[in-house]
Amino acid sequence: MSIDIDEVYETASMILYQNFDIRTVTLGINLKDCIDSDFGRFKAKVHRKIGTNARKLVAEAEKLESKYGISIVNKRISITPISIVMEGHSSRRCFMEMAETIDSAAGDAGISFVGGFGALVQKGMTGADRTLIDSLPDVLSKTERVCAFLNLGSSVAGLNMDAVNLLGNMLKETAARSRNAVGCAKFIAMVNAPEDNPFMAGAFHGVGEGDFALNVGISGPGVVRSVVEKNRECDLTQLSEVIKRTAFKITRAGELVGRELASNLGVEFGIVDLSLAPTTAEGDSVAGIIESLGIERIGAPGSTLAVALLVDAVKKGGAMASGSVGGLSGTFIPVSEDLGMVEAVRKGALSLEKLEALTAVCSVGLDMFGIPGDTPAETINAIIADELAIGVVNNKTTAVRVLPVPGKKAGDLVRLGGLLGDVPIMRVNRYSSRRFVGRGGRLPAPITSLRN
Repeated sequence: MSIDIDEVYETASMILYQNFDIRTVTLGINLKDCIDSDFGRFKAKVHRKIGTNARKLVAEAEKLESKYGISIVNKRISITPISIVMEGHSSRRCFMEMAETIDSAAGDAGISFVGGFGALVQKGMTGADRTLIDSLPDVLSKTERVCAFLNLGSSVAGLNMDAVNLLGNMLKETAARSRNAVGCAKFIAMVNAPEDNPFMAGAFHGVGEGDFALNVGISGPGVVRSVVEKNRECDLTQLSEVIKRTAFKITRAGELVGRELASNLGVEFGIVDLSLAPTTAEGDSVAGIIESLGIERIGAPGSTLAVALLVDAVKKGGAMASGSVGGLSGTFIPVSEDLGMVEAVRKGALSLEKLEALTAVCSVGLDMFGIPGDTPAETINAIIADELAIGVVNNKTTAVRVLPVPGKKAGDLVRLGGLLGDVPIMRVNRYSSRRFVGRGGRLPAPITSLRN
């Protein structure tokens, strides 16, 4: 296959000037074979298995960065959902000690985050699941790298409101124990959670996977924004084609790097997740893409259509590029991690209600947004339930990462630092739904679940 000089220049430009990178390589690790009736031996096995494989992941990823000149921003681990392997040691003390063991193993190896400290509770909770939830304020505030998740529903099972109703108080307690509620940034509530998601905080190693799987998350908001700005006169059909071709190119590049890394590690290649994931870097903004499309500020009328166009084109381009597309694959719209989203909130263009509307067509959901610390726990539960209901009914993954920041009110800006950025505190509807969400039970699965 011949490659002309324009293609070489285009690829180099993506890397050098448009912030194209491999956002994460995430190695999934099965921990079921580490289970031991002796908790000390159990922890030692987990530490050894994570540490050994994590060090190899970091070393091989750094070799590929040097070889190809493409930055691999994060090297991460995902593990079997922890409640499954901890059934025989399900005390708060044991969960905390296991979290510290995992945190230590990851830190020693140079891993940024470990996902999977969570549970699948879409239809009910075991005793271990409840104890896990009770332990999360300690786990999230006292470890640096451990990320937690709960899959609270699915389009087949419905939504477990009894589990959702445990979250408001858990998050408020976590926020109180960590600086600027940053511990809450490591917890995500989900429905229809994919088992091969490489992104945090929702990554975990699925129970249907083998011992190891390498999943790759690529990103390129700057690349997409650049091509959009060069095609200002296109109609929506033509614009979709431009974005689709660009998504094809960045997906191919990401998969090639991922497959070589998996081969070097001697593990199965899992999937490439082609989600556009913003960062706090200038020009690396999904909101910036939407505004380049012709929306004055994200949140203005037309924003939902623009996000729908972007997500559809990205998915189609990625699907053409690879037979191993998975994870979430689309577009993330976190607030604090995207400078354009932060500015839209501060300017009054983007409200919590409009953000929820955007999630009906984006990849994930209400992500990395702040609310006043005095928001009642039942209101937090209702915000989470509203978002997750969108996923259950529409047969898509939706999720919530919310920071109820103590002592802060709507309009304040809280500096989290690093990749987490700055979180503006959003106004929350002051009217209560306590009596409704307090009913508990389970939202029945939609009729579309009866597909057999």
